[in-house]
Amino acid sequence: MNTHTDKKPGRLLGGDAAVVAASYEEFNSLPIDLSLLDQPTHPPQALQKTIAKAVSVSGSGTFAGKSTTKITFEPTDREGWWLDRTDLPNSLPIRIAIDNVWTTGSVVSNIVLRAGGPRNYVRMVEHIIALRMGMDIDNLMIKIDSGDPPLFDRGSLDLVDALQQAGRHTVDRPVRLVTVKEPVTLGWAGGQFLTLAPHTGTVPTLTLDAAVNFPNAIGQQRIVFPVNFQNLQTGAEARTNTPYAKMLYCKTIGKIFADIRNLGYTDENILIARKNAYHNQPRLIRDGKSLEPVWHRAVLDLLGAISLIPDARFVGEITSYKAGHRLDCDLITGLYLHHLLTPVGLE
Repeated sequence: MNTHTDKKPGRLLGGDAAVVAASYEEFNSLPIDLSLLDQPTHPPQALQKTIAKAVSVSGSGTFAGKSTTKITFEPTDREGWWLDRTDLPNSLPIRIAIDNVWTTGSVVSNIVLRAGGPRNYVRMVEHIIALRMGMDIDNLMIKIDSGDPPLFDRGSLDLVDALQQAGRHTVDRPVRLVTVKEPVTLGWAGGQFLTLAPHTGTVPTLTLDAAVNFPNAIGQQRIVFPVNFQNLQTGAEARTNTPYAKMLYCKTIGKIFADIRNLGYTDENILIARKNAYHNQPRLIRDGKSLEPVWHRAVLDLLGAISLIPDARFVGEITSYKAGHRLDCDLITGLYLHHLLTPVGLE
């Protein structure tokens, strides 16, 4: 049963007001499968941190599954998170920022960052950069030996574990927090919407209310939680999901395209949904229902987009329904086009 107050859209940055209103009514009617609002949020820190030592993780490539890709996390004096293609020695590091988003993919939806020349890009970055939220790492250099990050059977947990093993080093720079000046919403014709609302109260917090609604075994799922390490760790285990029909397409007609033909997806590293049942074993079961897709959406996709706000931690409240990478990135872009971000002081 939904015990939370019905939510309303904010200032509309795009989309049809009537469609957004109807979608909000649908969203508000969804039962909340899991609420963790009684948990503490991520504790605010006064000074920035980087990692104390370099750590590496390797795995099969996402878009070239027969290859092996290595990621090395290194401490850095640069502010923010950065990607550095070690196979392109004359290319500058790519700052994790909305202005470096190149595309969000087509058949395989993902966030691609690029800076400088057309070869200096990294795909599927969201599953890496989402870890910026909730891990006390403000400054990080991510060395990668190709533009194709690795896939793991445990979602992004291998990356979380590596960053935990790396320790922390405090940097003599203050942590900066930002929020939105007013609630803002971006909606699409299919009923998708994303809303960011300002931080309120005395302790800076970030909370998410995320829901998905698929016409297959995934169905309707909704979770509400504060961003903290525990919830980041839970969501990091959630794999990308795909409909069974798309998997068949990739294994048949899609093989004429190099990127699809060489995809590293397996029954272990993605979740495949048929019409009325899952093709493989789902994870993150709650009361007999898998919440893996909505955990993936909330943590590894949505927080990945929020991490594109550079050089500051976003605080406030995020509400997401049926949204995806393109809508996420369009809204983050809109924050800058409309000058909607404002600093928040640490108490």
